[in-house]
Amino acid sequence: MKFFLNILFVVTVCINLTGCQTVSTKIDEATQKEEKKLSEWIGKKESELKKFFGQPDRIDFNNTRNRHYVYITQKLKIKCERKFEINEDSRILGYSSKNCF
Repeated sequence: MKFFLNILFVVTVCINLTGCQTVSTKIDEATQKEEKKLSEWIGKKESELKKFFGQPDRIDFNNTRNRHYVYITQKLKIKCERKFEINEDSRILGYSSKNCF
């Protein structure tokens, strides 16, 4: 009986670890897809960004003349925040993405 419980315990632990790896793999794949999609925006004009995403939810200014357009969406109670850095020539320099998968 003790042998059977030990094997059952090992099998249960293995199944749980495999499930966690599957979720982690799916999140990693979604994150890579998001990175690829957003990297295509670098170098494009601000007007193209606004046509695609609409008006930003927030505009942040930093010490340089660059500004950050922040777009916030919510899916299944998870808040996704995409931030694009735009220079004074209205070109997209970079981006960041948080919880967007």
